[in-house]
Amino acid sequence: MESEKIYYSMTEAQEMTGLPASTLRYWERHFEQLSPRKDGHGNRYYTSSDIDLIKQIRYLRDEMHITRIQAIRQELKNGKRETDFRQRAAEILQRVRAELVEIRRYI
Repeated sequence: MESEKIYYSMTEAQEMTGLPASTLRYWERHFEQLSPRKDGHGNRYYTSSDIDLIKQIRYLRDEMHITRIQAIRQELKNGKRETDFRQRAAEILQRVRAELVEIRRYI
């Protein structure tokens, strides 16, 4: 059984979220809930909660087409459960689609 890491580097966070470092740093300035730890050299380390929050913000921006920072903040504050459900559903559908595309390659 593989144990989950406690902290993820900036590179790992980029890979997990599909976002560039510049976007992650920008969101840190605009979303107070997103505050990765920094070491003495300024390297950022994200928790699983941080990664989940980043994915939620990205979902709201990309899938729900909410582009204003203030509107995303409000949605995170008010509609967290609904957003979580929709985001998870979208992620599941994307995985299923990828698997179906892979299966189709063999047919």
